[in-house]
Amino acid sequence: MNVLGIETSCDETAAAVVRDGVEVLSSIVSSQHDIHTKFGGVVPELASRAHCENMLPVVDGALRAASLTPDAIDAIAVGHRPGLIGSLLVGVAAAKALAWSLGKPLIGVDHVHAHLYAGLLSDAKHAAASDADVFPAVGLVVSGGHTSIYGLSSWLDPKRLGATIDDALGEAYDKVATILGLPYPGGPNLDRLAQTPGADERVADLPISRLSPTSLDFSFSGLKTAMLYEVRGVPDHPAHHRPESRYVPPPPLTDERRRDLAATFQRAATKTITLKLERALSQMRDAGTKPVSLLTGGGVTANSRLRRELEGFAAASDLRLFLPELKYCVDNAAMIAGLAYHHYLAGRVSDLSLEPVPTTAC
Repeated sequence: MNVLGIETSCDETAAAVVRDGVEVLSSIVSSQHDIHTKFGGVVPELASRAHCENMLPVVDGALRAASLTPDAIDAIAVGHRPGLIGSLLVGVAAAKALAWSLGKPLIGVDHVHAHLYAGLLSDAKHAAASDADVFPAVGLVVSGGHTSIYGLSSWLDPKRLGATIDDALGEAYDKVATILGLPYPGGPNLDRLAQTPGADERVADLPISRLSPTSLDFSFSGLKTAMLYEVRGVPDHPAHHRPESRYVPPPPLTDERRRDLAATFQRAATKTITLKLERALSQMRDAGTKPVSLLTGGGVTANSRLRRELEGFAAASDLRLFLPELKYCVDNAAMIAGLAYHHYLAGRVSDLSLEPVPTTAC
């Protein structure tokens, strides 16, 4: 079965063809980095306009790369939630038009849930992992807009166990990169800087958010603020100038200190992730559920430090790790088409009343 997927939740216009849920015949992603770089972040109106311009060439490119005609497509899938509403509108409208004109089923997919599926995608033909190899599972999505933990008994009904109460991890990465004076996109540049030989990852005592002894939610605003104080110092106050004050201004932000702070931030950020994964796994086991795998996805799973930490955590916890290939970590349509295959098998198809929704289902 060949599924054509479309993804436009943020600033990537993507289309892909996936066969039988796992074999990626093509995956085309048109990035808008050049458009948004001068603004230091995504401008929603510009993003939706670029999607309009890129949609037809990207879909045509995906079909050509897969060596398929439109008639060879069995279903049209689209990420219809969550995301920027203007961007989602473009993708959903395009998917509806294709489904109607070709007489093919339309399948709406939750973009965040699709990230959990990305680790099963492959460019080579192979059998899909059996349900016994995957479920029950603990899932982790870490991206620019989401940081969430899930419990899954199937692909169709993931249950969110915890999520960020403020900044998503990818957003925190980008903001800290700005504090350190790194160019956009900040996350990948911070990761590269932190890998510089000689970097001291303990140059500062940055907080690891716990919230409460049992919480599975995340908070990165305190970590971000602590980094701001390490770079710029705490806000000026008359008490700082008193003779008895112990306040010491931060040292100059040299290249070496910038490198060390980047590594220190990464250490604290990834430790927060593994801490909450440990809690989630423990709570699931205490409730009688014994996960056999760890499903991961989202742009931050491309981070080198987090990938190592997830590999170590899975090995220590006796879990099979499904870690996406780097090209499937970021927003892409292959994960949309792959997950849609399972929706189709379960009879979960949409109609032309499908609406874009800016929030996730769970």
